[in-house]
Amino acid sequence: MGSEDQTDQQQTQQSSIDNEEGLVEGGIDEITVEEGEVTEQDLQASLEAANARADENWEKLLLATAEVENIRRRTQKDIEKAHRFSVEKFAKDLLPVLDSLEMGLAASEGVAGDVAAIRDGMELTHKQLISALQKSGVDVVDPEGQTFNPDLHQAMSVVPSPDHEPNTVMQVFQKGYTLSGRLLRPAMVIVSQATPPAGTKKIDEQA
Repeated sequence: MGSEDQTDQQQTQQSSIDNEEGLVEGGIDEITVEEGEVTEQDLQASLEAANARADENWEKLLLATAEVENIRRRTQKDIEKAHRFSVEKFAKDLLPVLDSLEMGLAASEGVAGDVAAIRDGMELTHKQLISALQKSGVDVVDPEGQTFNPDLHQAMSVVPSPDHEPNTVMQVFQKGYTLSGRLLRPAMVIVSQATPPAGTKKIDEQA
């Protein structure tokens, strides 16, 4: 009897041990599965973060590329502008010479004799100088009969005139010049003003 009881006790203990081992193995399997699920989520999150950083870096690259292109275009425009206006000082220095030639031509009008030959030479020189300036982008502003333009003309005086529309250039004292569309010197002009109605009293400005 003692031997049978001992055998039953050993079997019961072995069964308990087997059950405990089964529970432990089952718990390990569950932990392993849970750990696998957490790792997959982490990988997915890491992938999404990496994609977000890649998108952000791509946008930065596009912005940097656009900025470099803008800088290149601005630099190109600055270079072109520098080339266009590089003769500005030269053109300004030539303007007094041109004025002197024109005054000499005006003074020689109506004078007989050998002065005519001098005038012909001055006219030729004048044409050559005008041509040289035009090749450098210098254009004459001679606005007689045109509407007064404050961007190109400088009014020396304003005179009432029944023969001209108001704000018309009646006379040019000194021609103006532009360089590639930029004003070098305004034209000095007299501008017409509307004639006051008859009977209007003139205000004594010295009173």
